[in-house]
Amino acid sequence: GQQKIAVQVIRSNRKTLGLEVKRNLEVYARIPVNLADKSLEEFIKKNEEWICRTYQAEKEAAEKRRLTACPLPTEEEKQKILDKFVERVRYYESLMKLYSRRITIKNQKTRWGSCSSRKNLNFNYKLAYMPQEIMDYVVVHELAHLRHMNHSREFWELVEQYIPDYRERRKWLKEHGQEY
Repeated sequence: GQQKIAVQVIRSNRKTLGLEVKRNLEVYARIPVNLADKSLEEFIKKNEEWICRTYQAEKEAAEKRRLTACPLPTEEEKQKILDKFVERVRYYESLMKLYSRRITIKNQKTRWGSCSSRKNLNFNYKLAYMPQEIMDYVVVHELAHLRHMNHSREFWELVEQYIPDYRERRKWLKEHGQEY
């Protein structure tokens, strides 16, 4: 249609021109500092079809995410979800000989789990709606942080000891996590 899409311009010390449509439907043109406005207009005009097509695809994906997103759990459901996490954490703690202090569930926008320096584990409640092996991967990942507070080679070797196919599970989470 005739919908107008705002393009935010970001000038920086780069040599190339780039376009990006974010999940929040913001559109960015990243361009060199000294690029003339006329050249910018030509670049956007030349890529107008791509911008519209990509914007529409992101808009549809956002609507699908909204329709299929996990509902916020009731207090009773929260307790059941927490119990499920506690069960999985305790199971892997006994295998790994690594022990946490506190386990909580949260409605996090950008994280599936976290581990604090005080040995507290936090998990995104949406993991409870995913396949069990995905939850287990995140549990082991966070428990491994009790030994390695980084993503070093040693960290990933520890994860792999307990989740040999962690790469596939991690990939699944990246590809399908936003559906929850």
